[in-house]
Amino acid sequence: MSEQWLGLITGICFGALLQQGRVLRFEKQVGAMLLQDMTIMKFMMSAILVGMIGIHLLVAMGIATLSVKATLLGALIVGGALFGAGWAVMGFCPGTSVGAVAEGRWHAIWAIAGMVAGAALYAEAYAHLEKSLLAWGNFGKITLPGVLGVSPWVVIPILGVVFVLVFVFFEKKGL
Repeated sequence: MSEQWLGLITGICFGALLQQGRVLRFEKQVGAMLLQDMTIMKFMMSAILVGMIGIHLLVAMGIATLSVKATLLGALIVGGALFGAGWAVMGFCPGTSVGAVAEGRWHAIWAIAGMVAGAALYAEAYAHLEKSLLAWGNFGKITLPGVLGVSPWVVIPILGVVFVLVFVFFEKKGL
Protein backbone atom coordinates (compact mmCIF):
# COMPACT_ATOMS: atom_id res chain seq x y z
CA MET A 1 0.00 0.00 0.00
CA SER A 2 1.43 3.39 -0.95
CA GLU A 3 2.24 6.08 1.58
CA GLN A 4 -0.50 8.30 0.12
CA TRP A 5 -3.16 5.68 0.86
CA LEU A 6 -1.82 5.18 4.37
CA GLY A 7 -1.88 8.94 4.88
CA LEU A 8 -5.46 9.17 3.61
CA ILE A 9 -6.61 6.31 5.85
CA THR A 10 -4.81 7.79 8.86
CA GLY A 11 -6.32 11.21 8.12
CA ILE A 12 -9.83 9.80 7.89
CA CYS A 13 -9.36 7.93 11.17
CA PHE A 14 -8.03 11.06 12.86
CA GLY A 15 -10.95 13.08 11.48
CA ALA A 16 -13.38 10.48 12.83
CA LEU A 17 -11.74 10.79 16.26
CA LEU A 18 -11.98 14.59 16.08
CA GLN A 19 -15.66 14.27 15.23
CA GLN A 20 -16.37 11.71 17.95
CA GLY A 21 -14.53 13.85 20.51
CA ARG A 22 -16.75 16.78 19.43
CA VAL A 23 -13.70 19.01 19.06
CA LEU A 24 -14.95 20.12 15.64
CA ARG A 25 -17.71 22.11 17.31
CA PHE A 26 -17.35 25.88 17.34
CA GLU A 27 -18.44 26.07 20.98
CA LYS A 28 -15.61 23.68 21.95
CA GLN A 29 -13.12 25.86 20.08
CA VAL A 30 -14.35 29.04 21.78
CA GLY A 31 -14.48 27.25 25.15
CA ALA A 32 -10.83 26.28 24.72
CA MET A 33 -9.79 29.84 23.88
CA LEU A 34 -11.67 31.14 26.93
CA LEU A 35 -10.14 28.38 29.12
CA GLN A 36 -13.67 27.24 30.01
CA ASP A 37 -13.68 23.89 28.18
CA MET A 38 -10.55 21.75 28.10
CA THR A 39 -11.92 19.09 25.73
CA ILE A 40 -9.49 20.13 23.00
CA MET A 41 -6.57 20.23 25.44
CA LYS A 42 -7.41 16.73 26.69
CA PHE A 43 -7.68 15.53 23.08
CA MET A 44 -4.31 17.09 22.24
CA MET A 45 -2.60 15.58 25.30
CA SER A 46 -3.95 12.16 24.31
CA ALA A 47 -2.76 12.61 20.73
CA ILE A 48 0.70 13.76 21.85
CA LEU A 49 1.10 10.78 24.17
CA VAL A 50 -0.06 8.26 21.55
CA GLY A 51 2.13 9.95 18.93
CA MET A 52 5.23 9.92 21.17
CA ILE A 53 4.83 6.25 21.94
CA GLY A 54 4.01 5.31 18.34
CA ILE A 55 6.85 7.25 16.75
CA HIS A 56 9.47 5.99 19.18
CA LEU A 57 8.24 2.40 18.84
CA LEU A 58 8.51 2.66 15.05
CA VAL A 59 12.03 4.12 15.37
CA ALA A 60 13.04 1.40 17.85
CA MET A 61 11.77 -1.29 15.47
CA GLY A 62 13.68 0.25 12.55
CA ILE A 63 10.48 0.98 10.61
CA ALA A 64 10.88 4.77 10.72
CA THR A 65 13.57 7.32 11.33
CA LEU A 66 13.21 10.40 13.48
CA SER A 67 13.86 13.61 11.58
CA VAL A 68 14.07 16.46 14.08
CA LYS A 69 13.66 19.95 12.65
CA ALA A 70 15.64 22.91 13.95
CA THR A 71 14.07 25.00 16.72
CA LEU A 72 13.79 28.50 15.24
CA LEU A 73 12.57 30.96 17.86
CA GLY A 74 11.54 33.70 15.40
CA ALA A 75 9.52 31.28 13.30
CA LEU A 76 7.88 29.78 16.39
CA ILE A 77 6.82 33.16 17.78
CA VAL A 78 5.49 34.60 14.51
CA GLY A 79 4.01 31.30 13.33
CA GLY A 80 2.37 30.70 16.71
CA ALA A 81 0.89 34.20 16.73
CA LEU A 82 -0.49 33.77 13.21
CA PHE A 83 -1.86 30.31 14.05
CA GLY A 84 -3.51 31.65 17.21
CA ALA A 85 -4.96 34.67 15.44
CA GLY A 86 -6.38 32.49 12.67
CA TRP A 87 -7.84 30.07 15.20
CA ALA A 88 -9.39 32.94 17.19
CA VAL A 89 -10.88 34.61 14.10
CA MET A 90 -12.16 31.45 12.39
CA GLY A 91 -12.80 29.21 15.38
CA PHE A 92 -10.93 26.36 13.69
CA CYS A 93 -7.39 25.02 13.58
CA PRO A 94 -6.20 23.19 10.44
CA GLY A 95 -7.48 19.73 11.40
CA THR A 96 -10.79 20.90 12.78
CA SER A 97 -11.51 23.09 9.74
CA VAL A 98 -11.22 20.12 7.38
CA GLY A 99 -13.30 18.02 9.78
CA ALA A 100 -15.95 20.73 9.97
CA VAL A 101 -16.23 20.83 6.17
CA ALA A 102 -16.55 17.02 6.18
CA GLU A 103 -19.47 17.46 8.61
CA GLY A 104 -21.10 19.85 6.14
CA ARG A 105 -20.30 23.13 7.86
CA TRP A 106 -19.26 24.95 4.72
CA HIS A 107 -18.24 28.20 6.42
CA ALA A 108 -15.05 26.39 7.48
CA ILE A 109 -13.95 26.54 3.84
CA TRP A 110 -12.87 30.13 4.58
CA ALA A 111 -10.44 28.81 7.21
CA ILE A 112 -9.02 26.34 4.68
CA ALA A 113 -8.76 29.10 2.06
CA GLY A 114 -6.87 31.23 4.59
CA MET A 115 -4.46 28.37 5.30
CA VAL A 116 -3.82 27.82 1.59
CA ALA A 117 -3.29 31.55 1.01
CA GLY A 118 -0.97 31.73 4.02
CA ALA A 119 1.03 28.74 2.79
CA ALA A 120 1.35 30.30 -0.68
CA LEU A 121 2.44 33.62 0.81
CA TYR A 122 4.99 31.82 3.01
CA ALA A 123 6.36 29.92 0.00
CA GLU A 124 6.74 33.16 -1.96
CA ALA A 125 8.42 34.96 0.96
CA TYR A 126 10.61 32.02 2.02
CA ALA A 127 13.84 33.28 0.40
CA HIS A 128 13.57 36.57 2.30
CA LEU A 129 12.39 34.95 5.55
CA GLU A 130 15.25 32.42 5.45
CA LYS A 131 17.74 35.26 5.90
CA SER A 132 15.75 37.14 8.53
CA LEU A 133 12.97 35.60 10.61
CA LEU A 134 14.04 31.99 10.08
CA ALA A 135 17.63 32.79 11.05
CA TRP A 136 16.68 34.40 14.37
CA GLY A 137 17.02 32.24 17.48
CA ASN A 138 18.21 29.04 15.81
CA PHE A 139 18.71 26.53 18.63
CA GLY A 140 19.41 23.65 16.25
CA LYS A 141 17.82 20.22 16.32
CA ILE A 142 16.93 19.85 19.99
CA THR A 143 14.59 17.46 21.75
CA LEU A 144 13.55 17.21 25.39
CA PRO A 145 15.35 13.85 25.86
CA GLY A 146 18.42 15.32 24.13
CA VAL A 147 18.48 18.37 26.38
CA LEU A 148 18.05 16.18 29.47
CA GLY A 149 20.58 13.63 28.19
CA VAL A 150 18.20 10.69 28.66
CA SER A 151 16.38 8.14 26.53
CA PRO A 152 12.96 9.09 25.16
CA TRP A 153 11.67 6.09 27.12
CA VAL A 154 12.47 8.00 30.32
CA VAL A 155 10.65 11.16 29.20
CA ILE A 156 7.54 9.45 27.74
CA PRO A 157 6.25 7.87 30.99
CA ILE A 158 6.95 11.06 32.95
CA LEU A 159 5.00 13.16 30.44
CA GLY A 160 2.33 10.45 30.44
CA VAL A 161 1.90 10.78 34.20
CA VAL A 162 1.85 14.60 33.96
CA PHE A 163 -0.78 14.45 31.19
CA VAL A 164 -2.94 12.01 33.19
CA LEU A 165 -2.73 14.25 36.28
CA VAL A 166 -3.69 17.32 34.24
CA PHE A 167 -6.51 15.34 32.60
CA VAL A 168 -7.83 14.26 36.02
CA PHE A 169 -7.58 17.85 37.29
CA PHE A 170 -9.61 19.10 34.32
CA GLU A 171 -12.21 16.38 34.89
CA LYS A 172 -12.54 17.23 38.60
CA LYS A 173 -13.01 20.90 37.74
CA GLY A 174 -15.63 20.03 35.10
CA LEU A 175 -13.51 21.40 32.31
